[in-house]
Amino acid sequence: MPAPAPPTRTHPAHADPDVARDALADLAAAGQDRSFTARYTLADGTGSDRSIVVTSAADGTWRVDVPGGALGGTADVSLAATADGLYQCGLPSAGRPEPASCVRLGDPTDAVPHRLDPRVQHPFTDWLEVLTDRRAPLAVSPARPPQGASGSCYSVDTTSASLNAPLDVGIYCYAPDGTPTAVRTTGGTLVLAGPAGPGPATVQLAGPVTDGEPLGVAAPEPSAESSAETPSGTATP
Repeated sequence: MPAPAPPTRTHPAHADPDVARDALADLAAAGQDRSFTARYTLADGTGSDRSIVVTSAADGTWRVDVPGGALGGTADVSLAATADGLYQCGLPSAGRPEPASCVRLGDPTDAVPHRLDPRVQHPFTDWLEVLTDRRAPLAVSPARPPQGASGSCYSVDTTSASLNAPLDVGIYCYAPDGTPTAVRTTGGTLVLAGPAGPGPATVQLAGPVTDGEPLGVAAPEPSAESSAETPSGTATP
């Protein structure tokens, strides 16, 4: 997907980078305290938009359901952090027809391992902490909302030379109450698809916890049997 277009400044009063940084930090802080349930449209250049459901509960737990978030886009998953831990739940889908079940990945504040990470959940979880941290190496300036989005938007870049950037650079938009309304990065564009509803007291996992293996983001490697059954093609004379 092409990189986000350079943001256009729309709030001259916020032209001072410190003012823009503070305004974004305040909105992100409101987002941390916000309990809501909302549906977002994700356009990531794969050919069809996906519907992402985000649940932020009153007790700080969260859940993000990601269609096509595993097995090369063929399996649906849900990521959730409860008081008992961080979980990935496989949801019934074409690539995984069995009932929903969950696997514990670690403690509630642990990071999702890279091979399991669809990255869709970050704007609603750990990246909020980065945006509220005035010491984080970020450069912030006002920006126009992505198409179909609303709210106060800011272009966020990192000023660190480290390869491990604290978040993905792009455009972050919020409603006055702290609800994220849009996020645009090189990974795609998330746009709030309708009014956010109230959040629950706590999130519930999509299924029972098992000792199974979590589902990786990448498509599975062909098995040895499948490779053996695949014709090798016509020999070259």
